[in-house]
Amino acid sequence: MYEGDVKFCAKDGGRLLPIGGTPLMPTETGNSGDPGNPGNPGETAPRSAVDVAQVKELRHSSMAGQVLDGRYHIVKKVGEGGMSYVYLAHDVSTNERYAIKILSPGLAEDTNAMARLRREAALGIRLEHPNVCHIVRMGETEDGLVYVVMPFVEGEVLSDRNNRLGVIPISQVVTWVREIGAGLQVAHDLQIIHRDLKPENIMICTRPDGTEAAVVMDFGLAKERRSVAELEKLTATGIILGTPEFMSPEQLRGKTLDARTDVYSLALMTYEMLTGKLPFEGRTQQELMIARLRAEPIPLRERRPDLAFSEAVEKVLLRAMARDPAARPGSTVDFAHEFATAAQPLTSPSAGGGLLGKLFRR
Repeated sequence: MYEGDVKFCAKDGGRLLPIGGTPLMPTETGNSGDPGNPGNPGETAPRSAVDVAQVKELRHSSMAGQVLDGRYHIVKKVGEGGMSYVYLAHDVSTNERYAIKILSPGLAEDTNAMARLRREAALGIRLEHPNVCHIVRMGETEDGLVYVVMPFVEGEVLSDRNNRLGVIPISQVVTWVREIGAGLQVAHDLQIIHRDLKPENIMICTRPDGTEAAVVMDFGLAKERRSVAELEKLTATGIILGTPEFMSPEQLRGKTLDARTDVYSLALMTYEMLTGKLPFEGRTQQELMIARLRAEPIPLRERRPDLAFSEAVEKVLLRAMARDPAARPGSTVDFAHEFATAAQPLTSPSAGGGLLGKLFRR
């Protein structure tokens, strides 16, 4: 037992709690006769590093009802992945709602990854745009818990919308691609590459006027570049958030990334919204990755032969999905503009009222 204002254990560095509090580290029963373990027979000592990691993970995954850093009252968990847990929280002083992303202990203890994340978070705070859920702040508690604060955005995740509808009308796809492209461009102007652009990171929100808008989530929390072998290993252990099915070929190869890697991912998302499927096939994640490194995308018309896609739309998407970044549009705004221009004959009032419009509303 410690007296006075002592916050950390002198033996193992663990965070101390008041009697009756929840221990933050796994323990085993100590020996009351052991002079190295002062106190009562019921006192405890730390177990292995594996146990410590497990309890840290458990703590990160069950924070509902706690007050984080004396400021954010955590209401409930709203999502989780291999790298983080996301909670709805209220600022105890202003009652504003925020999304709090608690980073996994493994990521938080990676010095190089955290240095990069802090740099990107500092820039991400400047990403105020209607189509971006920007970072409000990045913080760390005294016992090493790292968290990111973002506005709480309500709506339907694009992946859920895709699954619910199967295919999305091209006029709606044009609008969302333009909005996503504009939000990404603000980040790219600050030299921030998303690197994890996928339907799970796009929220479809309803504006006050009843119209919908696409909001890009998870800026500043991108993964490190990995090779195919590393990706397979990390995915198997659950470190990568979700699947790598929307990553660009250069990202899979561990090459230097620029804005065109997000162009590629946005093109894959566009293809999926229009067809309900991805442009590559494979029975496993590794096969899907190899297909993107070696194979050509399946043409739109093969995926949806019932839709009279123009050659112009297909050409724009194929260019944006080129394996060579130099062959793609130079920015997400350029891609969005090219796609909208190519799709214009299919989104005109006359098209929307005819056979094509009916097909898109299936």
